[in-house]
Amino acid sequence: MPQYPSWQDTLAGKTWRTTHFPRIKADMPTFLGVPYAIRDEDLAGADAVIIGAPFAAGWGTKYSGVDKAEWLAATVRVRQQSIRYRGGYVQDFDLDIFEHLKVVDYGDVDIPIEASYEGTVERILEAQEGVERKVKAALAAGAVPIVIGQNSPCASYAIGRPVAEHVKGPVGMISLDTHWDCWPYDWATMNDYVAGSTNWKDKLFRDCPSYAIRNLVEIGERGMLENPDIVRHYLRNGACFMPMWKIRTELGIQGVVDNLRHAYDGTAGVYAHFDMDVLGGAGPTEGDVLGELAEPIGMTDYEAIRIAHEVGKRGCDGLSFLCIPPGSAIMYRVIVYAVTYFLAGLAMRKAGQTGT
Repeated sequence: MPQYPSWQDTLAGKTWRTTHFPRIKADMPTFLGVPYAIRDEDLAGADAVIIGAPFAAGWGTKYSGVDKAEWLAATVRVRQQSIRYRGGYVQDFDLDIFEHLKVVDYGDVDIPIEASYEGTVERILEAQEGVERKVKAALAAGAVPIVIGQNSPCASYAIGRPVAEHVKGPVGMISLDTHWDCWPYDWATMNDYVAGSTNWKDKLFRDCPSYAIRNLVEIGERGMLENPDIVRHYLRNGACFMPMWKIRTELGIQGVVDNLRHAYDGTAGVYAHFDMDVLGGAGPTEGDVLGELAEPIGMTDYEAIRIAHEVGKRGCDGLSFLCIPPGSAIMYRVIVYAVTYFLAGLAMRKAGQTGT
């Protein structure tokens, strides 16, 4: 894997922002230079709250064949890449999101580094609890928590469950992924308490009855990875499934956008989850940065960013990103765009300009 650029290299040539932005750490600016919130009271009046969840699952030093340090760096590197931009003005829409939204960065959850190398049930649950606390604080403030993470449960279940507990009524889900993550147990721990990479969605549906399969919009899976019984169970129960093959041959991106309605029909809230291995080998750089997780017929960066924007326009109660392809500056910029264009959608919604 090529050497990732240093913080100084990232700043090189960006003299207009080399010093004038809030920093969480010496090498970690806030996302797009928004205010840094250090306690729950600082979330008052916020429309959206950025939260980092640095957690890599399993035992040992690698995840999917890639050094865990590369996965864990995502929360820093996404913010570093965000600071290359001048702020919240999105020229595509002639819209400055910060004229409509208050956005703050609540920093990273204090997850012990050992949790990413010692895959015990206790460590995993401790990390999950830390994420849930910050997510609940954002929800209590009336804001949308936007969690940038890497593995389950810290960037999936730990957002989905607080959203279900907060929303008064049925909750829909929009999920982008290469995998369904609906196995009936966590392969890594074989423990019923853990909502891991293989089972977090199944556990969320079992633990939170406000989620209904008929309001699940599942986007991006393809190929030969899944157990037919699991997929057919979700299809029988009404999930709107859009595999990449169908998107390419029939729906196109507009068809995907039109089908997002299934998450909103009869629901009081929506949780959106972006597992970025959905890009596979079709993103803006080589797919092998994902190690064993890269698959052909991947989603493009535009498609993922467009979906994020459309979700923002329709409204969303929680947004999470995991499995962010490690070690590529352009991949981190994809997350910056996805979050920013999501926020642009929220701003349009707040200003009554969505047209949806």
